[in-house]
Amino acid sequence: MIRALHRWPGLVALIFVTVLALSGASLSVFPAAERLAAPRHVAGQNLADLAARVVATHPGLEEIRRSPSGTITAWWFEGGTPGSAVIDPATGLDVGSADPNPVERWLTNLHRSLFLDDAGRLAMAAGAAAMLVLALSGAALIARRTGGWRRWFAPVRGPVAGRLHVEIARVAVFGLALSAATALWMTASTFDLLPDGAQHPADPAAVSGQMQFPVDRMAALQDVPVESLRKLSFPYEGDARDMFTLSTDMGTGLIDQGTGEMLSWADLSPWQQVSETIYILHTGQGAAVLGLILGLIALTVPVMGATGALIWVAGRRGRPRLRDNASAGRAQTVILVGSEGGSTWGFAATLAQALRGAGQAVHIAPMAAFDPARHPRAERFLILAATYGEGDAPASARGFLDRLARLATPPNAPLAVLGFGDRSFPAFCAFAAEVEAAARAKGWATLLPMDMVDRQSPQDFARWGRALGDAFGLTLELDHQPARPVADSLTLISRCDYGEAVQAPTTILRFALPEVSLWARLTGRGFTRFQAGDLIGILPEGSAVPRFYSLASGNRDGFVEIVVKKHPGGLCSGQLLALEPGDSVRAFLRRNAGFHAGQGRAPLILIGAGTGIGPLAGIIRANARRRPVQLFFGMRHPDSDFLYRDDLAVWQAARRLSRLSTAVSRGARPHYVQDALRAEAAQVAEAIRQGAKVMVCGGRDMAQGVAQAMQDILAPMGMTPAMLKAGGRYVEDVY
Repeated sequence: MIRALHRWPGLVALIFVTVLALSGASLSVFPAAERLAAPRHVAGQNLADLAARVVATHPGLEEIRRSPSGTITAWWFEGGTPGSAVIDPATGLDVGSADPNPVERWLTNLHRSLFLDDAGRLAMAAGAAAMLVLALSGAALIARRTGGWRRWFAPVRGPVAGRLHVEIARVAVFGLALSAATALWMTASTFDLLPDGAQHPADPAAVSGQMQFPVDRMAALQDVPVESLRKLSFPYEGDARDMFTLSTDMGTGLIDQGTGEMLSWADLSPWQQVSETIYILHTGQGAAVLGLILGLIALTVPVMGATGALIWVAGRRGRPRLRDNASAGRAQTVILVGSEGGSTWGFAATLAQALRGAGQAVHIAPMAAFDPARHPRAERFLILAATYGEGDAPASARGFLDRLARLATPPNAPLAVLGFGDRSFPAFCAFAAEVEAAARAKGWATLLPMDMVDRQSPQDFARWGRALGDAFGLTLELDHQPARPVADSLTLISRCDYGEAVQAPTTILRFALPEVSLWARLTGRGFTRFQAGDLIGILPEGSAVPRFYSLASGNRDGFVEIVVKKHPGGLCSGQLLALEPGDSVRAFLRRNAGFHAGQGRAPLILIGAGTGIGPLAGIIRANARRRPVQLFFGMRHPDSDFLYRDDLAVWQAARRLSRLSTAVSRGARPHYVQDALRAEAAQVAEAIRQGAKVMVCGGRDMAQGVAQAMQDILAPMGMTPAMLKAGGRYVEDVY
């Protein structure tokens, strides 16, 4: 509900909101400019002195005003001709025109009403309302994504557009909410939808009937500092019954023109004080610095609009169209999906279609939207959950475990959990297992034990479907055909072979960057923006299931590079190692922000063995800023599989690599990377003290050995690898 509330106002009102934001940001500059240009006041000057100076130089004076920025303006009527000017308070002389800046006037009319009077005001009010809805719903979504309001600034992951959207919103959302709310208040006040609440000075019982009392001797004006003036209106010339009207930041009063005494006074009411505060907050008049800050915040709106649109487009691409999706309130079967790349949604759609064929009303939703109260007629919950990284929740499941933990009692309808993953990775279906454990701890009844689907296997899915059907008395045949991802053609331009001597054929494959359209560049699709550590999905011939490899290059390198080892019976690795320059494969990108080096200057400790050096080599190649980098690399024999040997020497000479430590596992004295780590424990510990980030890439056995070595190195410092992981300073890409 919150996501829809955030999405549709943004898409529908994007133009209005952008016009509001850009015009408001432009207008925020004028109060600061006016304050800088305003003539300086005389220190300690009171209103009586100022009025006397202006009267002396402007016969027929009618009014003196002081703007919130400090500019003094006078209006007069002499010889049948009106006049106005900005006044120097020190001399009472004119120093500039009182006419508004034409650019400012144009922007104000655009900002307030689109030059369409009342109809335009209502349209812009609708835009402000949309901005307020966007700000409040966006704040709720950020809190949900980060795990609560207390973790507001917790790190986020995902595609660049999504991360940029959240990072900007975390800073800007409260300023935008303030601007939108104050705009709505001012619109309501313009249309008299709010009570006046103003207090006016009472009509005096009597006036002196005298005139021409010198203004510099008026006691009521001598007590008023110029800084508190808002407006001083002079009595109508020749009318002895008329009075001075004085408005200050404290209230309004009437002054006898013949004696200079205050006849009556009314303080500002609380309602007036609130209204004036709102005016200051929205316009920046009287608070120029705040106005500039809000103006800068307003400039984020077009950026968030663009990134929000990209997120929406990506979401539609990553999620199939769910036809005949029953409403949440009438669904008998609720399918909750946890997906990172989108493939799990396809399995959910196949399951829903089969259940509908069996007469069930089915509702599919992301796990992040889990709320049992929305499903009063649910007879069962089915969770299809992939795993992100090292056991984390995928994109559409963030916050699910927190929502489950907050439930006072578990749902009445029983549960079945199906995990999706790849058995070659150590965290195979780890998030689904965590969901299953949390459900059992909560006392949620289960339909059948958790099951798993390996590498999007249709056979695994069909087997689970039959067991599910048996659990609630239906014949359920799930014939799922995985959707083939949209891929580009990559042409091999070079290869470098290793490992034949140790019976471990390994090759560095370099592909040419494919041609990309302008739209792809604008939206970030295809091979436009990537860096070492991201993943490339290769579609082998004869299979719709991609195999993923870590990238050893970034788009700035001008090529796509991976390191592949031949696996016995491996379909994809066999095809890749058979490629010759000029041959091509079908491939697509998948971001892996959790294994990026980042932009900091803190040292990097890179640890890898075998093909695990791929992304680490790409990180070193991209280290143009000469960040301190130490590489620990394990191989079988330096004469057979010292991957990137010549490149590492060049990078070390160019100071992109600070230190190289190798470990050879074949020969008289087998030596592994964890042994190399222990041998240089002092240097590693010192780098950790300096804030170093540890990045580990390679097989799971190697990663476990490295983790144990790091445990021993960190223990004297009172630290553990888990502590570094929690701070984003120990990351793994393990297979």
